[in-house]
Amino acid sequence: MKDVTDDIFADIVAGLGQAAAHARGEAVPGLVLHAPPPVDVTAIRKRTGKSRPDFAQSIGVPVDTLRQWETRRRQPRGAALVLLTLLDRNPRLVEDTLESRS
Repeated sequence: MKDVTDDIFADIVAGLGQAAAHARGEAVPGLVLHAPPPVDVTAIRKRTGKSRPDFAQSIGVPVDTLRQWETRRRQPRGAALVLLTLLDRNPRLVEDTLESRS
């Protein structure tokens, strides 16, 4: 009778093999990655009507970070990406939200 841990171990080894193949740039059948599309940070900032320093302050990031995003040397990730995606849909989101709190 086969032990359940043998199946688990085999699944883990197979998964590690797929991860290594993906890291090498190889196609992995059945692998689905959910990567958000890149955001155009410059366009989003311009729709808010704010300068770089004002926009950076309003979203809580250093101006240098914003510059890196706008020149596409780096891409926003995590909470910053979520906030920028929301601002893309509603450029007044930060002001509307903060005004309603005061």
